[in-house]
Amino acid sequence: MTLAELVCPAGTPAALRTAVDAGADTVYCGFRNATNARNFPGLNFSTDELATAVAYAHSKGSKVLLALNTYPPAGQVDLWREAADTGARIGVDAFIVADMGVARYIATKYPEIRLHLSVQAAASSPEAIRYYCENFGVKRVVLPRILTIPEIRRIAQEIPCEIETFIFGNHGLMVEGRCSLTNYVTGLSTNMDGVCSPAADVEYRREGDGAVSSCLSGYVIDRFGPDEMAGYPTICKGRYQAPHRPEGYYAFEEPVSLNLARLLPELIDAGVHAFKIEGRQRSKSYVRNVVSAFRNAVDDIRAGREANIAGLLQLTEGGRETQGAFETKKWR
Repeated sequence: MTLAELVCPAGTPAALRTAVDAGADTVYCGFRNATNARNFPGLNFSTDELATAVAYAHSKGSKVLLALNTYPPAGQVDLWREAADTGARIGVDAFIVADMGVARYIATKYPEIRLHLSVQAAASSPEAIRYYCENFGVKRVVLPRILTIPEIRRIAQEIPCEIETFIFGNHGLMVEGRCSLTNYVTGLSTNMDGVCSPAADVEYRREGDGAVSSCLSGYVIDRFGPDEMAGYPTICKGRYQAPHRPEGYYAFEEPVSLNLARLLPELIDAGVHAFKIEGRQRSKSYVRNVVSAFRNAVDDIRAGREANIAGLLQLTEGGRETQGAFETKKWR
């Protein structure tokens, strides 16, 4: 049985320290630019902040993964190469990459630093994963959230690298690494600019009846009643009206969080090496509570005890949770 590594989010220096102190084996973070897929105002790290953060994490026995997991525009790779050079100089433990050009640059120039294949690469078959391992020396793949445990088990038997899976947080059913919705509405790509529903394009409108409309780039994405909490206008989680559903409905997916706490033993047995918590846009309080809960759960499993997972539901999106495709694909 594999001893699973707990990989935790760090959207800011304060969140990184919080995650490390709460028991993270590993934290993942990004620079304050388009090289990472959470390029939002107020998040991420400067070079000096990352250097300090890496030193702090290492002093506590934790590792740091640097996300360079967006796709450079054609002919504009300098920013990604500079980020890789800076990360290597600072001493990050691995790079999380999606683009083949970025992977090639790092594999050639810094072969001693581990490469992890981002979920943004959308590699979900043994053939695709082996390609990255054989050509770029990838040591770990982050699997998309569309696979069942039996499928993960079969993949683990056919690939030469470690497996990392998401266990808590955002549950997106779009194909990771292939989202075009934000680009269609705002002109900025989630996978190239690192922004999904960029804040500059977000607007809230108070209606005459007290309701609130949340808008993105002028489009109404959702509408909330006077007594409802107004959510952020994310296209894939918005409510839409259609001739057959004039009252409005979730056309793509509902606001709900992935929570695989009850499946941790089965995931370990299937060959998963690392458990990933999503949430670089979340608060320090969220990071502290979720990381602490899963730290205790993983330790309990390692010791042969039943994991205590009470209290995680209150940290989910909309107070709702799902095991998604991991247990069964009812939508097939």
